[in-house]
Amino acid sequence: MASTLAVCRLHMKGRGSLSKCLQKVDTFLHRTIGTNVVAVKEREGCKSLYGVQAERQEQAERSVLISCHSRTNEKNFLKYLSRHGDINKYFFYESYGMYAVVEFANRESLASLLEEAAIPSISHESMVPFKSRLLSLRNLGSADAPNQQSGQECQPQTTIPINELIQRLSREESIEQQITSLTDVYQLTEENSRLRFLVCSLLKDIAAAYFPECTINPFGSSVNGFGKLGCDLDMFLDVDGISGRNAKMPKSGLWLEYQMKRASSERAVTQSLLSVIGDCVDQFGPGCVGVQKILNARCPLVRFAHQPSGFQCDLTANNRVAMKSTELLYLFGELDPRVRHLVFTVRCWARAHGITSSIPGAWITNFSLTVMVLFFLQRRSPPIIPTLDHLRDLAGPGDKSVIEGNDCTFVSDFSKIQLLSNTETLEKLLCEFFEFYSTFAFNRMSISIRKGKEQNKPEVAPLHIQNPFETSLNVSKNVNATQLDRFVALCQESSWLLHQSDTNTPRGGNAEKAPIPWGLATLLMPSQVAGIKGRKKRRREPASEMIKSLLESLKNTNQHKKS
Repeated sequence: MASTLAVCRLHMKGRGSLSKCLQKVDTFLHRTIGTNVVAVKEREGCKSLYGVQAERQEQAERSVLISCHSRTNEKNFLKYLSRHGDINKYFFYESYGMYAVVEFANRESLASLLEEAAIPSISHESMVPFKSRLLSLRNLGSADAPNQQSGQECQPQTTIPINELIQRLSREESIEQQITSLTDVYQLTEENSRLRFLVCSLLKDIAAAYFPECTINPFGSSVNGFGKLGCDLDMFLDVDGISGRNAKMPKSGLWLEYQMKRASSERAVTQSLLSVIGDCVDQFGPGCVGVQKILNARCPLVRFAHQPSGFQCDLTANNRVAMKSTELLYLFGELDPRVRHLVFTVRCWARAHGITSSIPGAWITNFSLTVMVLFFLQRRSPPIIPTLDHLRDLAGPGDKSVIEGNDCTFVSDFSKIQLLSNTETLEKLLCEFFEFYSTFAFNRMSISIRKGKEQNKPEVAPLHIQNPFETSLNVSKNVNATQLDRFVALCQESSWLLHQSDTNTPRGGNAEKAPIPWGLATLLMPSQVAGIKGRKKRRREPASEMIKSLLESLKNTNQHKKS
């Protein structure tokens, strides 16, 4: 999918940060003395994924998005808005101009602001009279005073260039610090998360014209804890929560029912809903451009760009399995902080070497890579995270979930989960990850986080990764043999580099001279393995022989360069 349309820069005022709200939201690890068990308990006052979503949705419902001049006086801006009520949070960012997100303390204040807003009058154009919470600030007096809001530098809304990241990582003192630094740079920020929920809320205002009780929620990378700055905004239109759906029919007497249109299938209903909402977004949605209705896909969707936020958006409906996948990944990320650190690192490494791509094709997807990291962590001794089957066995009656015949049940109560004590460092885990997949029997075995162990391939495919919930599906079916071979070869190279003394220790640098890449930074540089992209198919050699041959080749190359 296309990446974010614009580089957004923002400036935020107010308390809190994403790390306090989304990182380690639900749990902490309490290592019990004299045992080999780690009990996972909920932190006091912390929230589950749905608790975080509910809080974000409530914030979004009290928020407004305002286009303003780049020289807008911040003090006057706040004074003007505060006439309508107290402001909880606000921040500025850039995307096709300067914008401000403002959250009021209550909805009455927001209603007062909207009541005062006027419909623009332009003589040579006609306006579509749809009122939204996307407004424009006009100054009818003298020119604005010089911008006073830039007391602190604006933070980028997209990830930094790879060369800048390599330099930043090269200044760290350990590979452990490099991995955590990479996560800090790549993960979604507090303000970016707020903006994503606000865009969903603005879309809900459009859909509510037809379905007043509907909700639109973000899912996937935007909320599962593995999203990076600049990732697409995946949204889910939910109409199952409308009142009257689960009404109990009396045993006798009168009974009223709504008259409703009927369709041939649930898929036909989904297509109709998205078709209508797509037209509304296209015709009435301010800032929504490039609307595409892709209704015949396996999962029908409406795709468009939201220019005021800079997000590329995909809106789906009746995609409940994806929602459960979001919840599952969030849970795994909360069980141990090393999970997210390793996923961010591997995904960044994969993108740097072209293993993944934003363009659909034969590449390994980010979701497949994430599942591969989870599977690797399940295979540690002792395991760092449990299998999906184990989480299902811990589930209570309220956790039961069957979607279209697929068992999507797993425990939601963190306090029921116990983990075996594993104290491996991030540096060791990263190195072991590359070694694990350098020798994995991809030609015979399938990856399954439901079982947490290799299984025989049920179909002929270079890479087989079982869908956690729709178990008959292979989430990596698109990957061809060439791309898998590249992945294995790069794993072998990265494993070798991490074992070299001249690449896995800090190598100096100062303010005047750029630091020499080392450790993780070395892994993000262009591959040193010759011919990876264009290798011809050949009989797979034993893993030990392949690694031995690779090491000898790299040693010879390095000796040649020194001479």
